[in-house]
This record gives sequence, C-alpha cells and structure tokens, in this order.
Amino acid sequence: MSSQHARGTLSRHTRRITPERPRPPTLESGATSYSSESGHTYRLDRLIGRGGFGEVYLATTTLASGDESTVCIKVSNRLSGWLREAYFAELLASQERALRIVDRFVETVNGEMRYCLAMEYAEHGDLGTWLGRVGAQSERFVRREIAAILSVLDALHRGQALHRDLTPFNVFVCEGEKLKLGDFGIAAHQVGRRGVTADAFNAFHAPNEIAWGRVRRWQKRDDIYQIGLLASMLLRGEIAGPMRSKDVRNLPCSDHLKEVIHRCLGSRGKRYGAASELIEALRQRPKQPRLGRVDHLDGKRISFTGFLVRPRDTAIAAAKTAGAIVQSAPGRTTDILIRGRPNKQQIAGKDGGSKLIEVRRLAAKGHKVTVIGERLFWKLVDPPRRARVKQRRTTSRAGRHSPGSHQRTS
Repeated sequence: MSSQHARGTLSRHTRRITPERPRPPTLESGATSYSSESGHTYRLDRLIGRGGFGEVYLATTTLASGDESTVCIKVSNRLSGWLREAYFAELLASQERALRIVDRFVETVNGEMRYCLAMEYAEHGDLGTWLGRVGAQSERFVRREIAAILSVLDALHRGQALHRDLTPFNVFVCEGEKLKLGDFGIAAHQVGRRGVTADAFNAFHAPNEIAWGRVRRWQKRDDIYQIGLLASMLLRGEIAGPMRSKDVRNLPCSDHLKEVIHRCLGSRGKRYGAASELIEALRQRPKQPRLGRVDHLDGKRISFTGFLVRPRDTAIAAAKTAGAIVQSAPGRTTDILIRGRPNKQQIAGKDGGSKLIEVRRLAAKGHKVTVIGERLFWKLVDPPRRARVKQRRTTSRAGRHSPGSHQRTS
C-alpha cells in the first residue's frame, strides 16, 4: 500500500450506487490493532491515506524471529469491500504482481465492527505519486511492467472476474520499482458473457460510453481500456491530462505499441476481448503489409484508404462503373482495400492507419481482406488504350459476321 495520501482523489471520483456509510474515526498514532487470526499486534504509526473505503495506516508488527516488519493496515467499516479484497487476495496469492495481503481480521471497538487488512507496504507509493517524482518511462519499462500487471488481470479474467478499478491509485510501486496491482474492493465475478452491472467505477478512468450512461454493463474489454490508459500515463509521465484514442499518435513509443494502445482505447467493439488477447498482441509484432493482386472488381466490396492521385469521388465513380460495391470503411463483408499514399497523421506510422489496423484485426479473426495498390486499381477500372481498341475491333468483327448482318438483294 502506498506511503502517500493521494488515495483521497479516488474516493472523490469513484461512483457508487449504494449509499456510503460513515467513515471510521481516525485512530491516534500509537494505537494498536490485534489480529485474532494470526495473533499479531500491529502498532499504527501514522495515517497515510483516506478515502471512501476507510483509512490506511503505516504500521509495525513484531515477527516470531523478533524482527520488526512494516506493513499497511487498511481499516474500514464496509463489510462488502473487506470481503472482496480478502477473497481476491486469496485467489491471487500465487501471482507475484498482486499486492499481498498478509493478514485479515475483525475488531470490535466501542460496539462497532472494524474490518482490517494487513497488506504489503509499497515503499514508492502509488503509480500517480511515483510518476510525479520520476516522470516518463521508456517503452522497454512500459512493456515489461504492463505485461506483469496483465498477468494478474489474466488470472482474474480466466476466472470470469473483473477488476473494474485499474487506476493509477490502485497500481503500487514496490521494492525494485516493480508495479503491483491492488485494491479489489469493487472487483466482481461475472455469471455470463454480458459482464456485470456498472454500478461502481472511477468516472475519470472509465470508457466514455459507461461514464455517460450509454452502456450499463462492465465487461473484460473495459478493464482493457483502463490498461491502455495506464500504458499511456507511463509513457507520458503524468496522469492528469486527458487521453483520447486520436492522441496516441503523439506518444513517444514504437508504431507497434501505438497500435496496441489505440485498439485498447478505441471503439468498444474492436478492443481486445480479454487480457490474454492483449498479452498476445504485445508479444507479436504485426508483419509488414504486402500488396496483393486481383483480376477484377465486379461484385467485390471495396474500401479506400490514403491519398489517391485522382480525387476520391472520381475513384468511387470508376469503381462503381466497374461493378464494385464501395464501403466507407472495411468490415466483415469487405473483400478489397485500395491503399493510396499514407497520411502523415496516421495513428501508428505509415502502416498504422485506422483502416489498415482494422484489416489486421479482421485477419486475426479469420476474415481476409486483400490490400491492393492504387496503380492496380486504376488498371482494373481503366484498361489501357491498346486493350480498349482491341476490344472495339473484336466487337466490330463479331457484328459483321453475325446472322442477319448481310441481307439478300432481290
């Protein structure tokens, strides 16, 4: 748990449908908490965090060896959050990058229940506090640490569970500057593929469709959206600025990582479906695109990308004359993508335009879209002059030799 007090920000922006209960009273420095589970007595040294969950104290306990150990004690009067954190801590005990909970117990103070968790102490604080000190991180660091966080999230997703609160206040920087995932207070299991009701989330770190109320179900892909935000925060070195999918082009990283982050933050239906898909995308860099060949456009569904040597309207009209069906963007029914000169404002370099990214996504799902160059396109819709002349001569000869072309004279 963090040694800083930035956690108060989270409590102000986490939406909860159920009414909040009063916070437990602040305990005095030097107060103690006794665990009937482990038999340890914890001396609460100082308050280091406070939020809707309750309060967090830096604490010290004496081990059986006689050595002192520093931990964090999270004190709450909310049974539901305490149960969730204790349960998911047990579920993820084998995960190295999950923040460890070493003790869980309940106390009765002045007739009120006090639910306590003793957890690992994060010496560098939470991710937001740490980035405020050290600034932006290299792509190599981002890839390594995001992959480590994803290993924990993948364990949750394989168990049909959702974290729902992957914010910089719930990712902690521990010894060796290793990121660990914590705070499972609103994590939940999903019964079906539709996810769980979006009744608790951080409005500043939730997808717009959920924050604005258009979608009321939280799914695995929404956890992926928050991972994309965390990756962009690490690359930029700050957590306050807004981050939209179109801002990905300005991130200081490779085109491959830009493409991955763009898909995390982009359209909900096109995001990675679970942590396992995102892990695979980070491991495998996309192959360099190669132009294909086709013989005709008649009956084909086509789309255009990039700048063409002729106006786009002219190209669309020529394609329709050749019998093609023109689509504004590639999709599951698209057969051909005509590629022009790349736009310098593309998301992820010359091979990372949004339509090319979509073609690669469709290919990964088994739908092949042939990418052809503009030169071949104009050959197909506008045959060479010699071929046109030959075709007219053939038609003329066929007309002269057809039955009825010569009439008998009486």
